[in-house]
Amino acid sequence: MVILTKRGCFLLLWVIGVISGSLNAQDSLLTVVAERGDGIYSILRKQGIDPVKYYEDFVSLNQDNIKNSSLLIEGKSYVLPDAPDATSKMGREITLATGEEYPIFGEDFAFVVPKSKRLDGTVYYLISGHGGPDPGAIEVYKDKIIAEDEYAYDVTLRLAKELLSHGAKVYIIVRDGDDGIRDEKALVTDYDEVVYPDKVIPRNQLKRLQQRVEVVNKLYLQHSKSYQRLLVTHVDSRSKGENIDVFFYHHEKSKNGKKLAESIHQTFKTKYKKFQPNRNYTGTFSDRSDLYLVKNTLAPMAYIELGNIKSKKDQKRILNPDNRQALANWIAQGLLLDFENQEKPKK
Repeated sequence: MVILTKRGCFLLLWVIGVISGSLNAQDSLLTVVAERGDGIYSILRKQGIDPVKYYEDFVSLNQDNIKNSSLLIEGKSYVLPDAPDATSKMGREITLATGEEYPIFGEDFAFVVPKSKRLDGTVYYLISGHGGPDPGAIEVYKDKIIAEDEYAYDVTLRLAKELLSHGAKVYIIVRDGDDGIRDEKALVTDYDEVVYPDKVIPRNQLKRLQQRVEVVNKLYLQHSKSYQRLLVTHVDSRSKGENIDVFFYHHEKSKNGKKLAESIHQTFKTKYKKFQPNRNYTGTFSDRSDLYLVKNTLAPMAYIELGNIKSKKDQKRILNPDNRQALANWIAQGLLLDFENQEKPKK
């Protein structure tokens, strides 16, 4: 159960013809040629292959031709993983499990297929930083204006979709009805975000924060018997030359908040070690009880800084849609770890 507009649907696909991309048989394996702008997630998605489920298989098959853990080489041929549940196999009838559509994710990403019930009974509140009259830090990328809030929101939507697929109940607190998940690098900046369910965001900074705290705390009390967690995502804005790894804050007196931040942090350390073995991960988790949202919200929470929008190195992480999806997936895996390792009540 989720608090988002939805409608149930059953998807039956019959695909006749050649799957998108240039495929050919090579040692009984399907291959596809990377086009300009392709990353791992986008190239798998074009072939009807679940990029979350088969990401690591793709990396294992093609690791010699992948740059910086996720970048593909234009014109290079890549081996596709064996994916029996792909929705674009030639001349094959594919039946997907019953799922639901959530318009807030946008037309191309609205359909959510259940993956598991691992998060049944959980409630998550997701707040992306800034929004409405406050776009956060502004930067220029290839003559286009980019803003903090758009990238924090995109990662938040991707995270929400992943949590939904595992049975969680999700409240997207800062929301934009017409953006959806976007695969562009330069995301268009707008100012029409609202706070759940449809509250206009004030111009005054303190009132904006108070509004979010009030909404989350009210919902928290309504779900007092459930496992509840709050995630706040931000994009930092330090000096132009300073690149940072993803790092996390929690309330100093919250045992569950600390455990939550630590679980996500540990997941990132593991993923960096696997996908970027020649690079040290320097992200940290620490207490920051002086931050208004950290100090005043009731739910155990983790406050996440995704990178520095003013750093050219960090822009590669934040602007690449495949990287934004990876960030969401890794955060989700940290949340699964936190929930499944929670202390069970004594009988």
